[in-house]
Amino acid sequence: MELTGGQLIGNTLAKAGSRTFTGFNPATGEALSTIFHEATGAEIDRAVELADQAFQQYRKVRGAEKAAFLETIAEEILGLGAVLIETASLETALPEARITGERGRTVGQLRLFAGMLRDGKWENDTTDPAQPDRQPLPKPALRQVQIPIGPVAVFGASNFPLAVSVAGGDTVSALAAGCPVVFKAHPAHPATCELVGRALLRAAAKTGMPDGVFSMVHGASHEVGMQLVQHPLIKAVGFTGSFRGGKALFDLAVRRPEPIPVYAEMGSTNPVFFLPGALQKNAAALAQAFANSVTQGTGQFCTNPGIFVALNSDKSFVGQVAEHLNSISVGAMLTSGIRDAFLNGIAHLKTQEGISSLTHTEDVAPTLLITTTAHAIDNPGVTEEVFGPSTIGIMADNKASVLAFAKSLQGHLTATIHGTAEDFAEYRELIDILTLKVGRLVFNGFPTGVEVSPAMVHGGPFPATTDARSTSVGTTAIYRFTRPFCFQDLPGGLEGEKW
Repeated sequence: MELTGGQLIGNTLAKAGSRTFTGFNPATGEALSTIFHEATGAEIDRAVELADQAFQQYRKVRGAEKAAFLETIAEEILGLGAVLIETASLETALPEARITGERGRTVGQLRLFAGMLRDGKWENDTTDPAQPDRQPLPKPALRQVQIPIGPVAVFGASNFPLAVSVAGGDTVSALAAGCPVVFKAHPAHPATCELVGRALLRAAAKTGMPDGVFSMVHGASHEVGMQLVQHPLIKAVGFTGSFRGGKALFDLAVRRPEPIPVYAEMGSTNPVFFLPGALQKNAAALAQAFANSVTQGTGQFCTNPGIFVALNSDKSFVGQVAEHLNSISVGAMLTSGIRDAFLNGIAHLKTQEGISSLTHTEDVAPTLLITTTAHAIDNPGVTEEVFGPSTIGIMADNKASVLAFAKSLQGHLTATIHGTAEDFAEYRELIDILTLKVGRLVFNGFPTGVEVSPAMVHGGPFPATTDARSTSVGTTAIYRFTRPFCFQDLPGGLEGEKW
């Protein structure tokens, strides 16, 4: 399938920009053949203005029709066949089996949202009947519904080229809500983005959606994303990436003449607490499983456990973790920038007094560092994310120091506790603390792997995300892109209208 390398502005191809870039094969460092044109300011304006025009029609499209649109997107993605799998693998160095599984998640979440739209209950249509005879004043008839907010800008993630990308969670939840999407393609996998973007546009045409319901722009520089967020017709932003990138977009959005919400997932080290009873009962298996979780996806999941806590009396467990990490080989990192950031982050940590290394590998390899709760509390930078296959063991003297460290944590996407029934009774306060620190608390499992479910919360307090009240995974993500609206004394002849 021939690639164009241009902007997909609704049904129109545009590539007027003189600034160009290519994708790279991370495994070899080789530049790939397709030349992509960075969007110009005029092209971004056209894409957003077209989205705003489409919104006037798309916001009134009924649930069953939007469901058919989402299901057709799923079919078109599957119809790309091997070319999509091969292209995504080439641009990311992720194994084809991993990409195939991710395609399944992408298609699955499109179909999940379609089912929710057909059900219709998500709109939370709530009526409060009139009481015309109420004294001293009559009560009006009130009806509250959810309505879409307008065009949404979505930024894809580097580490999930399908499931958190063009047709990923933010896009599907915005489209399900009734909001057109202008997608900023990730420069780490632009060819994959174009393949899926064109599939989405084919689905829009097949189901009669308005031109402009979806557009996609390219850009290797920050200027494209900045202009997109600052455009006055954009009403919300979905972002997955680094803290630096997400916070920069958030700051731009709140300083606009009309501030808009930015739902940014920005990173997390997902602490894991190993309580004494669990290690006494099952240390060997937990050490292996933990090492696997640290290194899954070369440590490039937002839920890899970057820190863990254990008592000093359980140092043998830490040695087992080190042994497993030393035996694991990992693949190439997604981009040269991510690789350099990982190496620099690990090198910086190793220079700090109070931190020692228990692994002995160079370059990109599984890394285990060790420090104390006291050092980590006094140096909070220790618990900041180093994106890649590494973890820091926080060694505690006793229960009090475990709880003190937990209280010192900033916001994270997840936390995990491994324990027995007796452990959970003894450390009940730890559970209370962590419910205020994370969006998802895992018991006797590992945080890697996020189920796409109506009950899932994939978010957390700042700085993990900019808004802990929402989730980026699961059907309740739709409420990021809607607002409550109330009709008062709506005439009976208008009750069946779509608003």
